[in-house]
Amino acid sequence: MTHLTRRGVLGTAALLAAPAIIRPAFAADTVKLGCLFSSSGTMANLEGRLNHVVRMAADAINGRGGVNGRQIEVLTSDPASDWPLYAQVGRQMLQQEKVAALFGCWTSVSRKSVLPVVEQNDGLLFYPLHFEGDENSKAVVYVNSPPASSVLPAVDYLMGPDGVGAKRFFMIGSDYVWPRTINKQLKGYWTSKGIPETAWREEYVPFGFSNFQTLVNQVRSFASQPGGQAIVVLTVVGSSIPDFLREFANQGISATDVPILGLDMVEADLEGLDTAKLVGHLNCWAYLQAAKGERNQTFLADWAAYVKAKNVPFSADTVIDPMVSAYDSVHLWALAAAKAGSFAVPEVRKAFAGLSFDDPSGYTLTMTGENNYVSRGVFIGSVNEKRGFDVLWQSPNAPKPVPFSPYG
Repeated sequence: MTHLTRRGVLGTAALLAAPAIIRPAFAADTVKLGCLFSSSGTMANLEGRLNHVVRMAADAINGRGGVNGRQIEVLTSDPASDWPLYAQVGRQMLQQEKVAALFGCWTSVSRKSVLPVVEQNDGLLFYPLHFEGDENSKAVVYVNSPPASSVLPAVDYLMGPDGVGAKRFFMIGSDYVWPRTINKQLKGYWTSKGIPETAWREEYVPFGFSNFQTLVNQVRSFASQPGGQAIVVLTVVGSSIPDFLREFANQGISATDVPILGLDMVEADLEGLDTAKLVGHLNCWAYLQAAKGERNQTFLADWAAYVKAKNVPFSADTVIDPMVSAYDSVHLWALAAAKAGSFAVPEVRKAFAGLSFDDPSGYTLTMTGENNYVSRGVFIGSVNEKRGFDVLWQSPNAPKPVPFSPYG
């Protein structure tokens, strides 16, 4: 696996102002794939895992002979949770390394940074995170779910008889496009249900924010007011998630008092926390580690073995949705390239229609010729005492994704 350093990228960025040098599309015996996941900064603990699972998927494909007679070479990078740097690294990978596809980004702000780069270079970015939707580019494969397939089912659950009958909503998010767009759509959704504006409140914090004492006090005050059951809709990201959960538990607020719906909260955010005080808080994703089925058991065993064999610096016992989505991404690209008989992006893109892949969630992922969105299943999970999530609900099938929200 080749690794591009921050120093090298920054040095190369200056060179990119010079006329482009045309190179052969691929090395003689390999096809290159590029990763845009940070291993430093506020996103490191989450994104860093995705570099390794992309390599694990590539190794498995290489073990079966590769794609179109070529072995896959994975290039990784460290954009350091610095959003403009994702674009610089992506440009270098496309223009100089001639990668056949990029796999990357966690936050929508990093994806928005890379988007013009892949469009201008006719590249292909596989984006493994669920996100705010309201975007449809032929240069991006949206492997995870837009809000209609993730956020709305979870909010409906909490508002319904199987949830807590939620009637009031305290939205806390990191200050960027994903939380603000999700919350805008939620407010439109609640308005369509006849819920008054006085029933919600929204607050935003900077990336990497850690001191939630005042905000949790405000949640307590909001929840004590009349008008019905309050919940927290949490869209902070990265290291802010465990910091918020820790403060919530420290102030003695339980899920039976005020449930948290953590829209970016994954199993890895619970590592090191005393989850006995967090039992019952919720998340929603297209995959949970507790998913039933032989495919998931195989994936969990494969990851554990890979961590041990490759000395991967992350837990062998923890798997999160974006890891599975990144793993799916490599397989979807390989299936498309094999179907096309080519690594050329236009040919690979044409091959997406009709693709399917049985992923570890137990659902079969599918793509149509309508757009580059992927149909996924939906899980709602509940924090348990073992630093994981129990499956509370899952969709009977994989709903068709809705790229643009009618509530935005």
